[in-house]
Amino acid sequence: MFELCKQFRFEAAHTLHRAIDAEPSRRIHGHSYRAEVTIRGEADPKSGMVVDLGLFARVLEDVRNGLDHRFLDEVTDLGPATMENLSVWIWKRLSSVGAGLARVTVYRDSNGESCSYFGPREDAR
Repeated sequence: MFELCKQFRFEAAHTLHRAIDAEPSRRIHGHSYRAEVTIRGEADPKSGMVVDLGLFARVLEDVRNGLDHRFLDEVTDLGPATMENLSVWIWKRLSSVGAGLARVTVYRDSNGESCSYFGPREDAR
């Protein structure tokens, strides 16, 4: 069993409704994000690869382009621009990578924060 990870970075702005400090949180602000996508699986005996990294990179670039230098409040199907929602949004756009999608982690390195999404459990389907 192998795990392949690939990362991409994006810059984006948003507002966020919060219970604390409600007024300042409604101001538009931005973050530098880093996302890491993990694919898990066995290597194909013919190709020797779990996934073609060129295809993987192309799909990630499409996802990145949907977020980079965007106002996240206006990104379709994202909802409130939390790290949780960003992780799920990225996961949903990676369905073409294949069944081996194992984890999507979104980082805000400047704050030392991260959130990982592991997808729906197999036994819950």
